[in-house]
Amino acid sequence: MVKITEEWDGILADEFSSENYSRLREFLKAEYSTRTVYPSMYAIFNSMKLTAFNDIKVVILGQDPYHEEGQAMGLSFSVPKGVEKPPSLINIFKEIENELSVKLSESGDLTGWAKQGVLLLNTVLTVRAHQANSHKDKGWEEFTDGIIKKISDGRKNVVFLLWGANARSKKPLIDQDKHLVLESAHPSPLSAYNGFFGNGHFIKSNEYLIKHGVLPVDWSNL
Repeated sequence: MVKITEEWDGILADEFSSENYSRLREFLKAEYSTRTVYPSMYAIFNSMKLTAFNDIKVVILGQDPYHEEGQAMGLSFSVPKGVEKPPSLINIFKEIENELSVKLSESGDLTGWAKQGVLLLNTVLTVRAHQANSHKDKGWEEFTDGIIKKISDGRKNVVFLLWGANARSKKPLIDQDKHLVLESAHPSPLSAYNGFFGNGHFIKSNEYLIKHGVLPVDWSNL
């Protein structure tokens, strides 16, 4: 039985007991025993360990973990302290600095956001070393769709940041009468200039939270 936190374990009990997760678990057991897989099996659910369900203010959806050594830490877009920031994260930092006129730290560790209520969730939670999307269509998507739906149904006034086609495809899971959905291009160098830069999402997120009586996110607090 997976143990995340008592709160999340209860919320996800039906997901963990599903046939989908049973198949996924068998696949992961084989992968972790025969391949190099990221992140560490102990970090797969870090996003939920660090952000309680009832504390969620913002959801940032990524695709799958970074696939090079030392990068993936179970939080979408985040890398551990001391690890060079990947290009997408560099562009996220640029957008925040431009929007908010702040200078962010050199670290790409986003744990500070997670502790403020930003759920940094990938739609696929594991990957083989050096093989992007290698754990796509193995069952993670159904599992994380369940998480998104539970947040949509069980919470109100959450901001969902959907960057790029993969994340934007999750929009139908979200009740837009209860939540704010902000969409744009992905922050990767291939698409950042096609609508990510200048999207204003970090200011808009905080404006929405304040309007609904929620403490805004300090995006410079990493």
